[in-house]
Amino acid sequence: MWKRLFSLRRWGYVVRRVLPLLGSRRVPLREKLLFALPVLVYWIMPDLWSFMPLDDAAVTLLMMNWFTERIEKKYGA
Repeated sequence: MWKRLFSLRRWGYVVRRVLPLLGSRRVPLREKLLFALPVLVYWIMPDLWSFMPLDDAAVTLLMMNWFTERIEKKYGA
């Protein structure tokens, strides 16, 4: 699992797949909101360490990975 999480090939795949999955009619709106709302809330709410935006990017990437895996397994998109 960790080896896959640190793979640049995997992250390239996740980044390329997220937008098509979010735009797909085969993926229900509630599934898209399950990904988008937590990410948006996390980006909007004030951070304790506002000088370190790296954690925002890390959380977003982890959510993108989770969303991509979940939707592709569930809907075969």
